Amino acid sequence: MLICIPDVLDRAQAQAVRAILQRGDFGDGGGTAGRRGRRVKHNLQLPRFDPVSREAGEIVSAGLKASDAFRRGVLPKTLQVPLFSRYETGMGYGAHVDGAISNGPEPIRNDVAVTLFLSDPAGYEGGELVVQTEFGDQEVKLPAGSAVAYPAASLHRVAPVTAGARLVAVLWVQSYIRDPAKREMLYDLDRACQRLEALDPEGEATDLAYKTYFNLVRRWAEL
Repeated sequence: MLICIPDVLDRAQAQAVRAILQRGDFGDGGGTAGRRGRRVKHNLQLPRFDPVSREAGEIVSAGLKASDAFRRGVLPKTLQVPLFSRYETGMGYGAHVDGAISNGPEPIRNDVAVTLFLSDPAGYEGGELVVQTEFGDQEVKLPAGSAVAYPAASLHRVAPVTAGARLVAVLWVQSYIRDPAKREMLYDLDRACQRLEALDPEGEATDLAYKTYFNLVRRWAEL
């Protein structure tokens, strides 16, 4: 399941993050890729624990944690510190799958990958995130401040940038619900609950739908 999450950061917040990142020293992004990913990764990155990266990452993490759509769609348990990537003209990232575990002071299982777009899409050409799904490739290129979340186990790539520069924050999430199929069912059921509540807030069907939702979370969640 691929979820687009609008307005994780507002215009001023996205601009503030871009301004902070201008102080950063971006280097070759291949150093953070695995053995196979390193072959096809051509971008620039800011070291994750660089002070500039931490400052910008706090804004991104706070925006995601405050997003109701993110919480409902991802059911996040632990968020990794954001990683900031820049793709200049001619750069891209070939097809790859993310590692299963993010190492660090507190290792997490990578259940969900998140890309938060920081560049105005009119400011660069190409650079679409392309995620392989059972329904074919899905291309994503969102306004600055919006994010996309998708299963980290998916094969995906970043199309080459043909003009301008693409700036994004990427991070991985350990979800309370490990299985992506179960997360999708809960996401659909949650949306159905919200619609029932809007139509009939005191209705028995609304209560039963919410009962089923919370009992499935209770049964499937890993604490």
